[in-house]
Amino acid sequence: MTGDRSIRLCSRCALLFTALVLFSGMQKPPTAQSKPSDDVPVMDGEAGPCSVEFTVTDAVGKPVLNALINVHIAYGFAGVRKLDTGVYTNAEGKGKFIGLPAKVHKPPLEFRATKDDLVGVASVNPASECQAKHSIVMEKKGK
Repeated sequence: MTGDRSIRLCSRCALLFTALVLFSGMQKPPTAQSKPSDDVPVMDGEAGPCSVEFTVTDAVGKPVLNALINVHIAYGFAGVRKLDTGVYTNAEGKGKFIGLPAKVHKPPLEFRATKDDLVGVASVNPASECQAKHSIVMEKKGK
């Protein structure tokens, strides 16, 4: 009798195995995927509702990878709150700040991009452009 039972168990195993094979065959075949996009690096200041996205390029319009964009923000009553933060750009020259305060002590904010001997500046007033996009063109220091 144990022989009959082992045959039944094996047939159940075979049935389960067949079901798994059929189920796995029902899944969609892998499709060709495009290269994942180079995500825009984001720095969250956690100080308000505003944001600004930058595209940093050199003098001939080529995106600058790993440029550091820094900003110093004084906000709150009499500018007693301070926020110093920065973000590096991706291969497309993009970097984004979110969570910026709408009211700053001394507008506009000055965003300074640097890399090696290149520098560039952009001014943004969050009170008048809370969701902004700007470009920064970098040139050699001293120009």
